[in-house]
Amino acid sequence: MSPARYRELGAFLRSRRERIRPEDVGFVAGPRRRVPGLRRDEVAQLAGASVDYYNELERGAGSQPSEQMLAALARALRLTRDERDYLFHLAERPVPAETGPAAHVHPGMLDLLGRLPSTPAQVITDLHVTLVQNPLAVALLGDQSGFRGRRASFAYRWFTEPEARQLYPAADHDTQSRAFTADLRAAAAARGPRDTEAASMIQELLTSSPEFAGLWSEHDVAFRRDDRKRIVHPALGTVEVNCLNLFSEDGRQRLLWFTPALGTDSADALEMLAVLGSQHLTGELT
Repeated sequence: MSPARYRELGAFLRSRRERIRPEDVGFVAGPRRRVPGLRRDEVAQLAGASVDYYNELERGAGSQPSEQMLAALARALRLTRDERDYLFHLAERPVPAETGPAAHVHPGMLDLLGRLPSTPAQVITDLHVTLVQNPLAVALLGDQSGFRGRRASFAYRWFTEPEARQLYPAADHDTQSRAFTADLRAAAAARGPRDTEAASMIQELLTSSPEFAGLWSEHDVAFRRDDRKRIVHPALGTVEVNCLNLFSEDGRQRLLWFTPALGTDSADALEMLAVLGSQHLTGELT
């Protein structure tokens, strides 16, 4: 990147930071705030970056930001799709595909996610790629930010990596397999025959997973709109929750949030998540 590009990138980040009200992203404005919008350290916190690194970006210095960091900054600053694309162009990075791990998350989805601080919640794609999680979702389900390529899809890992199934009790595996297969069929149909992402993933699963191939041949189709699930947590044991879904207008993204199942002690278990954080998790769950 040229020095001029770095300066323009820094100026753009600063302009977007200054327009956001702290309360819109879960911070308390407070009477002693001296800067408009967010502080640099708050943007760094939201994006999962160090304060020093973000300061360098705004100063027009430092190293060229990665695609993952740019996606995190776009979400932290609640950028529109056009603004997100402009950020990637400034950083001389390719604009992400619509549904990969760095896909644009609608600011409305992020706003809703930010308003659920006491509930595990995350935004995923229709192919079960996790785009963003709140801290309680990380504590309950594991950090999903490290998966790339086909493995970014939990549905793909479910059928190809045995360790992914540790999230659910063994007695529930067949039910989950059937639900994932029916949901993928519905998602692929909604995308249409010209979509290659869903088609190529399904073809790979048909080749690599006899279980998936057998279930696919049954032609069941159903979106996962709400579920009652039993989640195996490494510290809390089995936690029974309701998983609710809010779909984006085009159906490509879903906001998932988890509430205690009635008639269980899951409410107490979920309250413990804030205390435990992610200290007991390996990052391999979803």
